[in-house]
Amino acid sequence: MFKRPGRLNSIALRLSAMFTLVALLVFVLIGWALYQQVDKGIGRLPEAELDARFSVLESSINRYGTPEHWAKISAKLKLLSEEDKRLRFWAISGDPEYEYGNPEAPVREFARGPTGIRDLYLPGQTYPFKVLISQIPAKEQRPALRFLTAIDTETFRQTQHHLLVALISLASIGVVLASLLGYWVARIGLKPLIKLSEGALKLAPPRLSGRLHLSPLPPELDQLVSAFNSTLERVEQAYTRLESFNADVAHELRSPLTNLIGQTQVALTRGRSAEHYFEVLQSNLEELERLRSIINDMLFLASADQGSKASKLTRASLADEVATTLEYLEFILEDARVEVQVNGDAQVNIEKPHLRRALINLLSNAVQHTEAGQRIEVQIDQSPGGVTIGISNPGEPIADEHLPRLFERFYRVDASRHNSGANHGLGLAIVKAIAQMHGGDVFVRSAEGRNTFGLFLPA
Repeated sequence: MFKRPGRLNSIALRLSAMFTLVALLVFVLIGWALYQQVDKGIGRLPEAELDARFSVLESSINRYGTPEHWAKISAKLKLLSEEDKRLRFWAISGDPEYEYGNPEAPVREFARGPTGIRDLYLPGQTYPFKVLISQIPAKEQRPALRFLTAIDTETFRQTQHHLLVALISLASIGVVLASLLGYWVARIGLKPLIKLSEGALKLAPPRLSGRLHLSPLPPELDQLVSAFNSTLERVEQAYTRLESFNADVAHELRSPLTNLIGQTQVALTRGRSAEHYFEVLQSNLEELERLRSIINDMLFLASADQGSKASKLTRASLADEVATTLEYLEFILEDARVEVQVNGDAQVNIEKPHLRRALINLLSNAVQHTEAGQRIEVQIDQSPGGVTIGISNPGEPIADEHLPRLFERFYRVDASRHNSGANHGLGLAIVKAIAQMHGGDVFVRSAEGRNTFGLFLPA
């Protein structure tokens, strides 16, 4: 059964988180670059303001050097200070008559420094003053003086702070919007996937014939749907084979069990002779042997289905292995009055017990369908890619529609092609499993009055 994924594992949430991280990174980078540029611009504003103010005052200060003229300059400086509370002016000289702004000790100490623009920190001020220190030469009665043009940077710093807050706020809003929009876009983009999931939920045994169809499909999902449908087709085939296999197993086990129960019940209905009981036990033993054979073959096939591989490989001659197998089947061949001719030979890495089991099944199958007095041919061929072992017998042609299925479990062409007492329909399936355990495969041909069953083994 399909289970809906947890919210924390949602693809939409993951995409939204990625959008959020990307947006956060972009906004941080852009905000930092913008803040740096604005910071530089705001940092230049006080300096530009000082240069502009001093350029206006410089010509007036340098024009005359009389007390009357200095009184006019002082009045002008006072007016400028009142108009713009940010501005401060100080004039420091050796003559108190030609000073302005009542400069205190920290200001006088600061003015002794080099000319130019510097920061002045005064007690009680949160932000420094940006100060332009200018040296004014002596003129007439006025001695040389240090003229300080200062501007309070509080407004500039506050503007800078407000900008930073605005950038952070806008970035936060942008990140939130990017997250929400990313989730919305992801949900829209994942709608085809959601529809595919809903379609997949409807596909469950025994309804496996359906397939996922969504048109038009996004290119990213086209391959996924194709792979899923291919897997579903294989699952359907496996499920069908499993159902058929279970039915065949039940049928094959039921027959000997029914015989055992019937024979035992008949024997117990009334008193029998010891000889009759012996015959019943012997018959039951044969049925039990058949049951054991079926169960062992089923266990072997189950192990092969789980991916078991031939591990105890030995380099051996295939002709020798065929000869050993024929010795084991000597009495069966004599009873059937059938000859076997072996042609060719090759060296290959095999697990001998498994290969002999496959050869026994192939030869036994050939013997069952060969008339007395006829010949079975075993052909061993070496090729660059591997080795083939083909066992052919004269017989009725097999229709083409049956050939691909002859190595399936419990598959028989018709009732006349098997002995129900000796053949339970797993022999050829075991041959195929053994070939695949060695990395090979099986083949079958029916032509020119001969049926050939064989296997291919890698070199």
